[in-house]
Amino acid sequence: MRTLYFDCFSGISGDMVIGALIDAGADPVQMEEELKKLNIDEEYKLSWGKVVKNGITSTKFDVILTSKSEQTHEHSHSHGHEHSQEHGHSHSHSHGHEHSQEHGHSHSHGHEHNHNHNHSHVLHHHHGSRTYKQIVEAINEANFNESVTNRSLAIFKKIGEAEGHIHGLPLEKVHFHEVGAVDSIIDIIGAAILIDQLGIESVQSSAIPTGTGHIHIDHGIYPVPAPATLEILKGVPIASNDIRFELTTPTGAAIAAVLAETFGSLPAMTVESIGYGAGTKTFENHPNVLRIIIGENQ
Repeated sequence: MRTLYFDCFSGISGDMVIGALIDAGADPVQMEEELKKLNIDEEYKLSWGKVVKNGITSTKFDVILTSKSEQTHEHSHSHGHEHSQEHGHSHSHSHGHEHSQEHGHSHSHGHEHNHNHNHSHVLHHHHGSRTYKQIVEAINEANFNESVTNRSLAIFKKIGEAEGHIHGLPLEKVHFHEVGAVDSIIDIIGAAILIDQLGIESVQSSAIPTGTGHIHIDHGIYPVPAPATLEILKGVPIASNDIRFELTTPTGAAIAAVLAETFGSLPAMTVESIGYGAGTKTFENHPNVLRIIIGENQ
């Protein structure tokens, strides 16, 4: 059985998952094309390229917001706590030179945002946020294949239920702040597309380190793990880690919690490919990367 193992020794976030999948040999250009089915591609550009983290070559994946999204970007970090570490501060160095070859064919965004209401689509801007319900409708309308649709919906539901529980809201009333929503949508659906593309039949994961310390979210200063992350990780083994940083975001936690059938050490397998996905932070003593290992399970 073709198995994917998340080795979360430095935590897990949505962008780290996509970076690691690309690094392991998945095709980001095909993912980019599939994501166009959502009709929000005038709001973002994708960038990916090699970086070195503490001696390990890994792939850094970024969502670069365009048009309206960019105007809200400066104060986006105080919104949607699920993304402050995932993408919030990575846009400023989302490059250009190492990615130009990947994007020439698909991104003529700069001038397109004036037309973004031509689509009769459900995911366009609604006063700075998108509801869980709108995201579900958009996924269902996009006509992804069944496995991509089911994985994406399950991950969003996990996050939506956690946010709803924390804020005392029913699932259909939960909303994602505008910038966080774009990042979540790309990371979650992109991960589902790449996992499907790689023919993965089974997912397993290590225990999840969350980090320690405090984080600024839109409701004030909270301990790490953030409330949503902890809620999502109910029933999942959490690894101890004394790094004072948010290592695992709600999006990363939800991807692991929903997709992994078991949590523990590396299963017996014949390893076929390995991928390293870079996070936004650089630590002194270990690489801030997510490692994925893909192979045939014994």
